[in-house]
Amino acid sequence: MAWLHGAIAVFQKDARLELRTRFALNALALFVAAAVLLVRFAVGNAAVTPPMAAALLWIVILFAAVVGLGRAFIVEEERGTVLLLQLALPATSIYVGKLAFNIAITLALNVAAASIFWLLVGPEVHALGLLTTTLVLGAVGLAGATTLLSAIIARTVSSGPLLAVLSFPVLIPLLFSVVRLTQLAFEPGATWSAAATDLTALVGYGGLMITASVMLFEYVWRD
Repeated sequence: MAWLHGAIAVFQKDARLELRTRFALNALALFVAAAVLLVRFAVGNAAVTPPMAAALLWIVILFAAVVGLGRAFIVEEERGTVLLLQLALPATSIYVGKLAFNIAITLALNVAAASIFWLLVGPEVHALGLLTTTLVLGAVGLAGATTLLSAIIARTVSSGPLLAVLSFPVLIPLLFSVVRLTQLAFEPGATWSAAATDLTALVGYGGLMITASVMLFEYVWRD
């Protein structure tokens, strides 16, 4: 299981670097706070319906995610450590370590965004378990879909804008499911049976994205 030890080492390296610099955490926190405040001012005293609240929440999460997730490989290019990683570890270890770090960052983002959104905008949550599951599966799906893309575009000149542009078409199926599930969690009488189809779709989406990325990452990383 040498590849697993390598993946853990990559995750720990990225986590220590982020805790030391707090670049992604600070950027995400500022973006989420500003976006939710703008939503609060725009809504004013109007009633926020469950469909509106679900859509607004995931708009905030989506754009915050593309700000933070692209840093995983860009930082390696900036620090000149790409060749060192290529020589020291198999591609699978690097991808799994980066993916785990992106999932952790995205999960923290989702929880923070949902909490701030609930405090400031105030949609009533009728199914906390369903909302929590949606946030977790959404984090896995977002990270799984964007980690490989961030590795590809990290070597381009316009890496920042490209992640948002390229990830949006890939993320459309995920967004449909998470918005429907979040809307259901905000509505009274929500049941797990009503959410089963979209939950299954999220699990399948995350599994498909991660499996495809693992298979393709070797060719992207060694290119």
